[in-house]
Amino acid sequence: MICALSSAVCIGTASVLQAVAARAAKPGTGSGVDVTLQLRAMRQWRYLVGLALDGLSFALQIVALLTIPIYAVEASQAASLAVTAVVAAHVLKVRLRGLEWTAVGVVSAGLAMIGLSVGPEGESQGPPALPYALLGAAFAVLVAGAVAGRLPGRARALVLGFGAGTGFGVVSVSVRLIDDLAPSALAANPAWYALLLAGGTAFLLLTSAFQRGSVTTATAGMVVGETIGPALVGVVWLGDRTREGLAVPAAVGFVVAVAGALALARFGEASDAVTDEASAAPRRGRGPGHGGAGTRAPGDHREG
Repeated sequence: MICALSSAVCIGTASVLQAVAARAAKPGTGSGVDVTLQLRAMRQWRYLVGLALDGLSFALQIVALLTIPIYAVEASQAASLAVTAVVAAHVLKVRLRGLEWTAVGVVSAGLAMIGLSVGPEGESQGPPALPYALLGAAFAVLVAGAVAGRLPGRARALVLGFGAGTGFGVVSVSVRLIDDLAPSALAANPAWYALLLAGGTAFLLLTSAFQRGSVTTATAGMVVGETIGPALVGVVWLGDRTREGLAVPAAVGFVVAVAGALALARFGEASDAVTDEASAAPRRGRGPGHGGAGTRAPGDHREG
């Protein structure tokens, strides 16, 4: 659980750096999966530092996935939005509303409930078709991203965000199905190819979603995609359980943590919050009803 929470800290901090880099990169074509955007973003040091933190986060996540149930790890990953919100507040001088500070507390409470009730990971490898299903899901994520560029702005952001979250979820489940790291064993394991394809595609979709769509819509879709599906797979097919008699607190903690993360969805891209604050700053001091910062809806920004 410590590794899962440390992973959330890393990825939450990385989001602040990567979001600023993605927004600073010049937009490319209208395609849902923009490989050139990824390359342009990677020319900036903030994005590279963010990638390094992502790598550390992934390593910690693997340790957690091999020790505790998927539902606990994925709830921690969703809770990284609370980390992003706090980092944005202190480093980028983004003002958190009272409701958002409450959401940070709600996320923390949910994770505490999960931490107290979490049991050991399941020992089942699931049905034989599961690795192939994961590979099919990874291809579906890629196709969804390819067609997302033709959708209207808000629908495009939702598809890109949900696709990215689903891709990250496929990665999490695939890790559990890889029990032999020998090259010959990896080459014969469909879960390995699902991990590679889903992970790469998820990063592409998320970068495109950050630049082209509503941050709140995209991040909400990502949180749903990366938490619910993998948690169900872990419980139904991989044998994940809680401590004896603590199934209800674990379930409540999972729902509470994810709900709190959704309330912080605008911090899926910290640079957007900075833009909101900057645009609101000249209007402060006029009093209520004059378009001050307090009247701006979370996640508002151009649809690109």
